Amino acid sequence: MFEAKTHLSALIEEVEQGNEITITRRGAPVARLVPAEATRRNNPQEAAARLRQLRRGIKLGRVSILGLIDEGRL
Repeated sequence: MFEAKTHLSALIEEVEQGNEITITRRGAPVARLVPAEATRRNNPQEAAARLRQLRRGIKLGRVSILGLIDEGRL
């Protein structure tokens, strides 16, 4: 962390180029610097479409998630 504080400008330049930086304390990761674009949230329509697609393919043995929902178990 000391190194990150003393070299913050250089780290920000690296992140601006698209790199991700992990900051550690005593070897354990404590923070991550990522480009601002990487943290943008998707619009709700895209998220809903991806969830619908994911839901179609999930099976629990011979029971589907939709079957569980219909039975009121999920």
